[in-house]
Amino acid sequence: MQFKSFNPPVRTLMGPGPVDVHPRVLAAMNRPTIGHLDPAFVGMMDEIKVMLQYAFQTQNAFTIPISAPGSAGMETCIVNLVEPGDKVIVCVNGVFGLRMKEVVERVRGVPVTVEFPWGEPVDPQVLEDTLKANRDARFVAFVHAETSTGVESDACAVSEVARRYDCLTIVDAVTSLGGSPLRVDEWRLDAVFSGSQKCLSSTPGLSPITISERAVQRIRDRKSSVPSWFLDLNLVMAYWGSGQRAYHHTAPVNPLYALHESLVLLSNEGLENAWARHRKHHLALRAGLEAMGLRFYVQEHVRLPQLNAIVVPHGINESELRRRLLEEYSLEIGAGLGALAGKIVRIGLMGYGSNVKNVLYCLAALEEVLSEMRLPIDKGIAERAVHAALG
Repeated sequence: MQFKSFNPPVRTLMGPGPVDVHPRVLAAMNRPTIGHLDPAFVGMMDEIKVMLQYAFQTQNAFTIPISAPGSAGMETCIVNLVEPGDKVIVCVNGVFGLRMKEVVERVRGVPVTVEFPWGEPVDPQVLEDTLKANRDARFVAFVHAETSTGVESDACAVSEVARRYDCLTIVDAVTSLGGSPLRVDEWRLDAVFSGSQKCLSSTPGLSPITISERAVQRIRDRKSSVPSWFLDLNLVMAYWGSGQRAYHHTAPVNPLYALHESLVLLSNEGLENAWARHRKHHLALRAGLEAMGLRFYVQEHVRLPQLNAIVVPHGINESELRRRLLEEYSLEIGAGLGALAGKIVRIGLMGYGSNVKNVLYCLAALEEVLSEMRLPIDKGIAERAVHAALG
């Protein structure tokens, strides 16, 4: 059998991730591969750590990218911190809270699940009531930016409650890093993980994490060994730490070039400017969608600007809508997950993909396809609304 080189179709990626990668980031991946212990590469690693500290708004020395996707970042935090028998309060308001609960169970921790309606944020008062009833809890795990619903929880308020009960926080910031305010030191978060493929405008496959000194001490004081060799931070930091580097694994050299370039772009733009850009384009998209009569699943005051969950109109087949957008417009948007499957679609405005061109293209495609699916929409109304919103 003869195989040919794979040439992917050109897509506009406006789902929950991956999203459009900045051309400079793609170009960075094409640079010559060098050894993962080469002095030049080690120098680049140090720059990545500093730029990640800026992105996370932290001075934590334990701020590195894990050589695997965001789910591995989640596992890294949990397997290093949680020991068998440790009680973990897990806040669940979507798919990724459930995933954290499962990992806690797999390391033989004791999860206490606090359920919140999907599409609503974590309620700090409900969390406090749970902690009062579970004074032996050691950790609070929650999702800052729930990718399955597009809702943002108040990480600062949740952290404040957790600290009153002497709990360390484990925080999913996969969709928030680089796209909406995340202030690790100011909010006193302990173990935070993210992903490279969303608001950082890079390729999938790396998971930036940052660990507070309190959490580092917890890892050092473990009574049992970390149950994962590959994700054991005691070993990983011997490679990513300062001074002489000890071999741990062969780092993904070219994807790290890409992450470095994406962080250079973020640094040059300015973090607060990036947050403002995501907000600006969310408001433009919102204007167009609402002009077409579509509505959001999440209330505005807790809505993520970079991940927009839209209720599928009555009578519209959600999978058919997404299929037509992909096949006819080469436009990818996301499906609902879990309990929301078939009920919502998810439109991402992340990183390089958060721009006016993508907003207008997405709205025009939706307008055309939904009109052909017999949803009454005034032609051009979305574009007019966008221009009005942008002034």
